[in-house]
Amino acid sequence: MSATSRLQELGITLPPVAAPVAAYVPAMVLGNHVWTSGQLPFVDGTLQATGKVGTQITPEDAKAQARIAGLNAIAAAAQAAGGLDEISRILKVTVFVASDPSFTGQPAVANGVSELMGEVFGAQGQHVRSAVGVSVLPLDAPVEVELVCEI
Repeated sequence: MSATSRLQELGITLPPVAAPVAAYVPAMVLGNHVWTSGQLPFVDGTLQATGKVGTQITPEDAKAQARIAGLNAIAAAAQAAGGLDEISRILKVTVFVASDPSFTGQPAVANGVSELMGEVFGAQGQHVRSAVGVSVLPLDAPVEVELVCEI
């Protein structure tokens, strides 16, 4: 089943690619790979949450925000690749989590992205991953997601 068909089955529509908030492009093709810039959890141009995970944002809410950011990353990768079904595999996911210093649950937050990749790309959505706690992200977003995809 194609990724496009899976999205339809899940009732998910790819969002428009978020406009960059600085001097960069959302995604770039190099050889047979697409690299995305960090994507935030924007919906219709609005950041869905702000603050630190572990104090201002619950881990469960952060996981949902990571899923949104992951969907935005898929949209950016698909646009660069020439369409969603041009993406043959998700290779690497990096999830940055704006964390309270005592919060150590970054892997559970990153599962919001990893689970989405499996839902959309099936076995080809299995990937290597880094889940990194940071002190702050752009616009005080709770999460930021990068992808490396094969085309």
